[in-house]
Amino acid sequence: MRLLGIGSRINHPDYGKGVVTNVTSRHYWVTFIDNGLETIELDSEFEVIERANADDVDTVSLFDVESSLVDILKKWSDASEVVPIADKWKGGQLILEPGDTALQGKEIPIDTFFHKIVMVRDRLRVMEQKINSSKNLDEQEKIDLQQYITRCYGSLTTFNVLFKQKTQQFSGQSSK
Repeated sequence: MRLLGIGSRINHPDYGKGVVTNVTSRHYWVTFIDNGLETIELDSEFEVIERANADDVDTVSLFDVESSLVDILKKWSDASEVVPIADKWKGGQLILEPGDTALQGKEIPIDTFFHKIVMVRDRLRVMEQKINSSKNLDEQEKIDLQQYITRCYGSLTTFNVLFKQKTQQFSGQSSK
């Protein structure tokens, strides 16, 4: 069996037409027009529409390029990562009741509220990066602004209960 190279086009009986975007020792990673990214066994049944030989293509896969691009975007833009909410809060409501009973309360989907909290966190991270890379601020100004951002993170730790993964939670100034 001759391996297909990255860029080969195939027609799979279950997934339809697609392009090989990565090759591992056991799988092809194929992006299908109608089904998105799927991994299929090297010896799967499919029709080869156009072959790109493994030795004729660049060894950097589309997956590697995409991963690098995502890392760069995370570092230098306000693009936010997908942050899952804890399962127990999915579909829940945040109910705000005013102290004055003559006023109407408000219900907000917790998912919406959580998304806004994550956006605040992501924008604080971008601000932090811009401060640290600034050529117009001296070192003491950078330290002072960084301390304010750290205190903001600390103020937001109340919302950590909403995060599914502990690694994505807020952390403020440690007491060490």
